[in-house]
Parts: sequence; C-alpha cells; structure tokens
Amino acid sequence: MQGRLSAWLVKHGIIHRSLGFDYQGIETLQIKPEDWHSIAVILYVYGYNYLRCQCAYDVAPGGLLASVYHLTRIEYGVDQPEEVCIKVFASRRHPRIPSVFWVWKGVDFQERESYDMLGISYDNHPRLKRILMPESWIGWPLRKDYIAPNFYEIQDAH
Repeated sequence: MQGRLSAWLVKHGIIHRSLGFDYQGIETLQIKPEDWHSIAVILYVYGYNYLRCQCAYDVAPGGLLASVYHLTRIEYGVDQPEEVCIKVFASRRHPRIPSVFWVWKGVDFQERESYDMLGISYDNHPRLKRILMPESWIGWPLRKDYIAPNFYEIQDAH
C-alpha cells in the first residue's frame, strides 16, 4: 500500500521503496544510500522541516546496518503534523551513508552515536568521532556480532 509521500515521490520520478506503515500509521520509506542526501534536501523543501530523531540498528548478524530518520512536516495551524520514517540500509563491510547534518543540524550527535555504536560512517559530517566510547575503543558495541572484551582481563592488565 502506497502512502501520500510515496505517491508524491513516484509522481516526481524519485526512486525509493515503500515499506508500508508502522503501528501508528506512519509511512516508512527505504532510500538508497547514494540517493539519500539529494532526497533529504527534496523532503526538506517539500516541508519536512523537523528531524525528530535519528537512530541506527543492526538488521541481523552479518547482515545490513540501518540508519533510521523520523521526519515531521510542521506547519502553522496544523494540529496533526505529517510524519515519515526513512530507512537507509548500508553494507556491514563498508557502511557509508551521506550525513544530513547540513539539512537538519539536529542530527549532529545522533549520527555520531550511530557511528560510535555501529560503525556507520556519515560522509560529510563535520565532526564524526566517537561520542560515548573512548577514542581508543576497538569495535562497534551494538553490532550483533560484536564480542565484548573480557572485563576481568582488562582489570588484571592494570
């Protein structure tokens, strides 16, 4: 089933994949990493002027990584703003997704956290570095195939 935004994107020849609706009726779209930045600009111009949140997750051990963006179209006098969920999947081996920092500045720390926890590189992010883990940390703690260092071995080394 195609939603309102998906129909608009199709009408304008913008390539995407509709993933249906979530339990709250919010339309979910899949965008290819190479198309994400230009489509983000289009969505902003179309009225999705507020990034509610960005997060990322590991789809399956050895599988793809996903970066998820929840966008809202805030307009004066509208009680129920339009929302959309965008999913951008990246390969586990070299996960690269264009940063949308220059479209929605609020994504700054959120993309950094996704980088820190899952290793997704956000191209053109102005300060892409670890935000939760020490710079010396090795690996990506929220990947399903991550093997945590043995706490007792670390303590014995000190």
